[in-house]
Amino acid sequence: MASDEFRGPAVLVTVTRVEGSGPREPGAWMLVGANFEVVGTVGGGRLEFDALALARDILAGRSSPETHRYALGPSLGQCCGGVVFLQFEHVPGAELDALRARLAVPGTPVALFGGGHVGRAIVRACAELPFALTWIDSRDEIFPTELPANVRCEPSDPVQAAVRDLVPGSMVLAMSFSHAEDLDIVAACLQRRRERGDLPFVGLIGSATKWATFRHRLERRGFTAAELDGVHCPIGIPGIGGKEPAVIAASAVAQLLLARSTTN
Repeated sequence: MASDEFRGPAVLVTVTRVEGSGPREPGAWMLVGANFEVVGTVGGGRLEFDALALARDILAGRSSPETHRYALGPSLGQCCGGVVFLQFEHVPGAELDALRARLAVPGTPVALFGGGHVGRAIVRACAELPFALTWIDSRDEIFPTELPANVRCEPSDPVQAAVRDLVPGSMVLAMSFSHAEDLDIVAACLQRRRERGDLPFVGLIGSATKWATFRHRLERRGFTAAELDGVHCPIGIPGIGGKEPAVIAASAVAQLLLARSTTN
């Protein structure tokens, strides 16, 4: 939660209920500070405009915190057509730390193996997404000094040894500087899947030709066709072309979001 700059009182606006179609889901929130700082969103548009105005009235003592009903029709100029209930809660400055702990939601764990151009692009793409990313490489010096808040670095040599200690439920992307490392990473993931079944997504950067070679080598290591069919290679959404790192990263991260929505 990026609200460390909040020092004084604030108003927490929370979506408590949605009837029909709405811009955000129940649980979505927005924090409004006394100096007009805003973190989060309850959906944008006129709904959020009116919610901000009421939050500021509450901070100024002109209104009381309570739950308000908003019909998303002609009166608000929004075409969703549903009804959104927003709860307004006054939060004293002394309680902001407790609020941060209350609102903190752990991201879906992602293990990114590889600190090259595409790896760096994926880190940038994930910076504001609901992921908790562990960035792993056998080269300690590869990691930048400044990182997004949801990223932590983990040097590992040999790199595949890190697979053993991944958080259960981790989604894995393998894109090291070495095909030999990539092969060992995928093999370690398949072995962990066989033993624990707790890595829901394993993706490998590369071409169809690379995967055909890897598949043959992994078969010789004893992995079955069904196990190998569970590896996504090439990574990314089918149909998105382009080999620029940012394009590959956008496609791969979109694939992770799709996988996340099916496992949650």
